[in-house]
Amino acid sequence: MKRFTKWSLVLGALLGMSMCVTGCGQESETITFFNYGANIDEETLNAFEEEYGITVKMDEFDDMEAMHLKLANSDVKYDVILVSDALMPKMIEEGLLQKLNLENIPNIAQMDEAYLDLEIDPGNQYSVPYMFGTIGIIYDTNVVKEEVTSWDVLWDPQYKDKVFMFDTYRDTIGVALKRLGYSMNSSNPEELEAAKASLLEQRELVDPKYGVDNGTTMIAAGETALNMIWSGEGLNLQDEYPNLVYTIPEEGVNFWIDSLCIPANAENVEGAEKFINFVSDKESALRIADEIGYTTPNKQAKLEQPEHVRNNPNAYMSDELMAKSEIYLPLSQETKQLYDNVWTQVKVNL
Repeated sequence: MKRFTKWSLVLGALLGMSMCVTGCGQESETITFFNYGANIDEETLNAFEEEYGITVKMDEFDDMEAMHLKLANSDVKYDVILVSDALMPKMIEEGLLQKLNLENIPNIAQMDEAYLDLEIDPGNQYSVPYMFGTIGIIYDTNVVKEEVTSWDVLWDPQYKDKVFMFDTYRDTIGVALKRLGYSMNSSNPEELEAAKASLLEQRELVDPKYGVDNGTTMIAAGETALNMIWSGEGLNLQDEYPNLVYTIPEEGVNFWIDSLCIPANAENVEGAEKFINFVSDKESALRIADEIGYTTPNKQAKLEQPEHVRNNPNAYMSDELMAKSEIYLPLSQETKQLYDNVWTQVKVNL
C-alpha cells in the first residue's frame, strides 16, 4: 500500500544524519520517527524542531508488513511510527504500541469525528489519525468516453490490454468482492470462490496488467487507460493531466486511514507526544495535505483547503458513499489462507 509523496527519499537520509550538537558540546534532544515513505513536508519538520528544540531523525519503510516484522522481531526503538488501519488491532494485541496520554495531545480535538473511535482503536487509546484516502479508478478520457461509475468497467472487453490492477492480493480481491456485492473483509469461502472466478474471467476479458507504483507512469504515458490507484496519486495525476479523471466507484471502495502511534519501547515519550500534537494542528495538517496529496482528517484544515479540494466528492466522500466503503480488518490465519489460495490461482501462469 505504498502511497505517493512529492519529494524524494533524500529527506529521510538528511534527517537520519547525526544528532545536532549544542554550543556546549552536548547532544540535543531527539525523537525517532518511522514513517511510511517521506509522508510529511520539510517545513513542518523544521517548524517543530525550531519550536521545541527537538531534532527529528526519520527512517522510512515502504511496506507495512515489513514495518510490523521489524518492530516485532528486533530491539529497534522508535518514538513515533505510522501504522495502517489493518495492522492497528494486531499491533495493539501484541503489545507493540503504548496507550497515549491524550491530555498531552489536545489537537486530537481538531479531528473530524468520522475518523475517530473506529473499530481498529476504540476511543483512540493508541492512535491519532494522520491521513486517509481510498483506492479508486483513474481513467483516460481520450480512450474511455463514458463516465466511469462502477468497478464493472475494469471487466469491459472493449478495454482489453488497457486495464491495470494492483499486484496486491487484499486490494484486488477486495475489488472483486465489492463488485459482486460482498464485503471487502469477507471470510465466506463461497464469496471468495466467486471473487476468484470473477478475477479469472477478467483475465480472459481484458488481460489486465498487474503492478503497483508503475501504474502511475503507465497511464500518464498512455500505456493503460483504466487503473486501480490510490486517491492521492489519482488526484495528483488528475491535476497534472487534463485527460485523466479519478473517481470512486458507486459500489464503494477501500477507505484507509494511517495513524500516528508511540511504540511500547519508545525512549522519548514526551517528545513523541509533542510531535504528534504538533503535526495534528490545523496549520501543520494543511501543509502536509498539500505536500503529499492526501486528504486530512483535521476538520479545521479541511475548511482552509481550496474549494475544488474540500468539495471534491472523490477526495472527501459523501456520507452515502462512505457508508458503502470499508476499512480493511485483520484476517484470521484460516481466512488469510483462503485469500492466499485465491491469489495464487488468479496469478498462475502470468
